[in-house]
Amino acid sequence: MKLNKLSLKDKEIFLKYLSLTQPRLSVYNFANIYIWGALFSIYWALIQGSLCIFFKDKMGCFLYLPPLTKTIRPEAIAEAFKIMDGFNKNKDISRIENIEEQDAPFYRDLGYECRYKSSDYLCLKDNLAHLRGNRFKSKRACFNYFIKHYAFQYLSFSLDYKDACLKLYNSWMRNRKAQNKNPVYQGMLDDNLSSLKILLDAYSNLDCLGRVVRIDKTIKAFTFGFKLSKDTFCILYEITDLSIKGLSQFIFRKFCSESELEDYKYINIMDDSGLENLKRTKLSYHPLKLIPAYIVTRGK
Repeated sequence: MKLNKLSLKDKEIFLKYLSLTQPRLSVYNFANIYIWGALFSIYWALIQGSLCIFFKDKMGCFLYLPPLTKTIRPEAIAEAFKIMDGFNKNKDISRIENIEEQDAPFYRDLGYECRYKSSDYLCLKDNLAHLRGNRFKSKRACFNYFIKHYAFQYLSFSLDYKDACLKLYNSWMRNRKAQNKNPVYQGMLDDNLSSLKILLDAYSNLDCLGRVVRIDKTIKAFTFGFKLSKDTFCILYEITDLSIKGLSQFIFRKFCSESELEDYKYINIMDDSGLENLKRTKLSYHPLKLIPAYIVTRGK
């Protein structure tokens, strides 16, 4: 079986197979696959009529998403595990990540094990765009503080802002690292920088929507997102100057109010990476529900 190294020219075939489902998990998007190319060698193959996406690094190889097709064939799953086993000296590393909840019983019925991985936070877009009611009182106060005390420009992202966004991220990352010495967390910050660089380099080809906030001619915040499904938009990045009160609440609310998001009912704000502070922040926006993801391995 020939594996194809992922490139931008593969986008259309990925979009074809990703469109066969209406996913809730943020990983089911070409941009949110492609940007991980700095950390993994990404390969794909068509197996039994299914698109299979393999991530490989020095630790081994795994299937990033389940085989993408209208109807999953057990033979495709078995062949994918055979390919992974060819890379992995320890076959326990072979696995399928990011199984959606409704598909877990199918894998269990085939004798595979499914274990919980993480959850995306799904919010009602109108809640985030309007911040009505007592639940969002503190968010509104921060938003109003920002617009009252700062002269700012809220602008569409262009490649002219690429270097400024990277500079802001590096400043934000240094601040975060100084406050949290956990090596896992610090590694995640570095990983996200690598992914951000790929996003910015390929922005024109990734069908993302980006906005920036400029104060005194300096980029102080940026955000990027993408269409996940016909009713769900996903926020991929949001980085702000942490010293500016209300800026994060401003850009988040403003982005969710965009006319381009008018037809969406939901906003996926992704998972919390297992970080308690990020979990608290996401819960503070009162998500409608959590969307669980599962990992599939072979039964013992």
